[in-house]
Amino acid sequence: MDSPLPLPLDGTLFGLDQPCFGCGPRHPAGFRLSFVEDGEDVVTHFTPDDRYQGPPGVMHGGLVFTLADELAAWVLIARLGKFGFTARFEGKLQAPTRLGVELEGRARITRSTSRTAEVTAQLSQAGRQVFEASLTFALLDRGATEKLLGRALPKEWEGFAR
Repeated sequence: MDSPLPLPLDGTLFGLDQPCFGCGPRHPAGFRLSFVEDGEDVVTHFTPDDRYQGPPGVMHGGLVFTLADELAAWVLIARLGKFGFTARFEGKLQAPTRLGVELEGRARITRSTSRTAEVTAQLSQAGRQVFEASLTFALLDRGATEKLLGRALPKEWEGFAR
């Protein structure tokens, strides 16, 4: 499957001031993630700091899920050229995600139709897998996306609606 977009992939595709916590390039507390393709996988690197702490020295579990969700969503953008909305998410924390230690996230599409896509995502630190997830995304057309958002589709998103 050829990528429909140039590399690297990052939130600037949706505008410099777009407010996404995961990829917004200027979000004051966000992850500001960027992504690259590696074969069938989409990969990101992120080092959590004290802003993302739950228990002392450990990344908040909900934010670990958030990072995996963002990574999985970007597989759809990179591999399908489509934006998806998370419909189902099942994840397992396998080990503490340590602050100050770089995370590598990898995700890939395992199945897709014209309306849904299934993705697996894994996060690792220092060569050890700390999290794995399976996600299902709804791929919506422009009308359904606008209904979900409760507003007109931003211009930068128009090319990514099913």
